[in-house]
Amino acid sequence: MKTEFMSAVLPAPTAQSEALFARARAVTPGGVNSPVRAFRSVGGTPRFIASAQGAYLTDADGTRYLDYIGSWGPMILGHNLPAVREAVADALQFGTSFGAPGEREVLLAEQVTRLTGVDRVRFVSSGTEATMSALRLARGATGRKFILKFRGNYHGHADGLLVEAGSGLMTNEGHLGAAAPSSAGVPEEYARLTLVSEYNDPQALDALMAERGHELAAVIFEPVVGNAGVLVPTLEFLAALHRVREHGTLLIADEVMTGFRLSLRGATGLLGLQPDLICWGKIIGGGLPVGAYGGRADVMDFVSPQGP
Repeated sequence: MKTEFMSAVLPAPTAQSEALFARARAVTPGGVNSPVRAFRSVGGTPRFIASAQGAYLTDADGTRYLDYIGSWGPMILGHNLPAVREAVADALQFGTSFGAPGEREVLLAEQVTRLTGVDRVRFVSSGTEATMSALRLARGATGRKFILKFRGNYHGHADGLLVEAGSGLMTNEGHLGAAAPSSAGVPEEYARLTLVSEYNDPQALDALMAERGHELAAVIFEPVVGNAGVLVPTLEFLAALHRVREHGTLLIADEVMTGFRLSLRGATGLLGLQPDLICWGKIIGGGLPVGAYGGRADVMDFVSPQGP
């Protein structure tokens, strides 16, 4: 068995991956279930993975790869960890989905709140659902409709977050930060509710908040940016982020990539952040499809059935 590195330089496509890719293209758009899996940025044919163990992936032809991706983050413990596999097998003995509450939900919620310091947590099925729900909550709690994100920050594929601004700070009809859709199918009218500023530019953020802060329900950000390269926030930018609350705007930390990785309390604990809401993804389920959002009790109590 040979071992290759998952990098920009890949060995020739394997016969099985080529055959599986051809079959997949006939039944799945582009042959993949996420654009990042299509290998277009590095060229070639996607490798179809048959199994994984620890830090290694094995494709359909038996070639083994050192995995630097970790299923895009959730597999920080490594693939197929016996303790995780045993916990999943144990849970399966009792069923998969009940459509009703269960003790395991309570145990997990207690663990998440204890580790992260949030007062309340609501579980969902993905990081995208977590950010989408947190923004809806922010709008409901503040009675405002506009939100602000930062160029290069990825928060899932909800319509209002699939926007870009070209430059981080735009002027459109006199308003700072106006955004345009970055995907077909996102109405411009909806995209206009999302303003965009430049990450790590505290002056731009302060200027935008001075003009539009009274309209903003929330500012959402990645504490450490992943999809645009590893961008670490400056102390000045972190201070500007916390100033948005002076305008009655909620601060949302998207910790789908950083939660439980930078520290057990995520970036929030490591960087001393004080967000009103935090979002997490599959890492809290060992890679299984789950997500969550949580925060202060007075904000989370707006969530139904406690609130409206």
